[in-house]
Amino acid sequence: MTDQAMTDPAMSQPAMKYIDEFRDGELARGLARAIAAEADPARDYRLMEFCGGHTHAIFRYGVQDLMPANVRFVHGPGCPVCVLPMARIDQAIAMAAEHGVTLCTYGDLMRVPASERKSLLKAKAGGADIRMIYSTQDALSIARAHPERQVVLFAIGFETTTPPTAVALKTARAERLENFSVFCNHVLTPAALGTILSSAGPDGVQLDGILGPSHVSTVIGSQPYEFVPEAFGKPVVIAGFEPLDVMQSALMLIRQINAGTAVVENQYTRAVTPEGNPKAKALMAETFSLRDSFEWRGLGHLPNSALRIADAYADLDAELRFPVTAAPGKEIKGCECPSVLRGVMQPTDCKLFGVVCTPENPMGACMVSSEGACAAYWSYGRFRTGKAAGKGSEPFPAEKGL
Repeated sequence: MTDQAMTDPAMSQPAMKYIDEFRDGELARGLARAIAAEADPARDYRLMEFCGGHTHAIFRYGVQDLMPANVRFVHGPGCPVCVLPMARIDQAIAMAAEHGVTLCTYGDLMRVPASERKSLLKAKAGGADIRMIYSTQDALSIARAHPERQVVLFAIGFETTTPPTAVALKTARAERLENFSVFCNHVLTPAALGTILSSAGPDGVQLDGILGPSHVSTVIGSQPYEFVPEAFGKPVVIAGFEPLDVMQSALMLIRQINAGTAVVENQYTRAVTPEGNPKAKALMAETFSLRDSFEWRGLGHLPNSALRIADAYADLDAELRFPVTAAPGKEIKGCECPSVLRGVMQPTDCKLFGVVCTPENPMGACMVSSEGACAAYWSYGRFRTGKAAGKGSEPFPAEKGL
């Protein structure tokens, strides 16, 4: 929590220093009382959390249970694995199959369904050299250890994971690793947020405020979100990951909504500044350029919403070194992952959720990724129907909040 938040009369508590204080039950109940007192019963508050970490915190700690009935969290496209379109996974599989490269990727991507129920894991089982890594440095180590192999880093993620990829590019250039390249799939959160707000209407999601992403904002800062109140008249609060962070941020949004104001506030001051991380942004600017357009699962092709390898590093661009052709991917019939990512559906609105689609047999990326909304619903047993769980018609009792 911010020092300012902790001096709030609604809190009346000293500043926190340790992680357990961000999960303190008594503080949570105090925040819940403040939210209940300030939430106008005559209106609804629809707050989109634009971060998979927020979604899991909300369900893991029962934050939604502590909210009044008219304060609802709406899950947005805050999972980088989830928003990656099938066609890009198809391209990666094709690189490994057609060019015989060693493809290095993160664990969440291994089981995400591609076209025709393929996946990177199934391609690996079929003989492709696909390896799970934990960091960009792992991919560099593999390239150093196997100079006879062409090693491709399947790089994904929001602005949070882009600087490590930039470091990998600079390291490969400095070490003259001619057998290393990057398949770049880094995407930019402000563009997606703008698209969601632009589509608000009868067929889109209705929002009153935005919980801004945490780790992304440590890199880019809070300033890039100022277009939201300016263009759309919606308040934004950059929120930390812990349950009390989320609750305090919800209270800050409710206060702005009640007052009819719309500005960017920063609840996560212990990690986020207005300007972000200058060194990380400089690395990104040196090694990447904007793509004219890029496809997001659930949102379609968005202009200026993703990065490509900069011309100065084009020799390390796997898309140029190992060109492949991939047809547009098609979602598995009945999978509502795109609608969940837009916030117009909850996971349990999908007919496949918990029946056909489970973590052991995922139909969409939202059930695979550790940050996916469907995975959050499943993992914490929230709103899981008895039918989905195979226990008759009664729903599981909700877990108690903090």
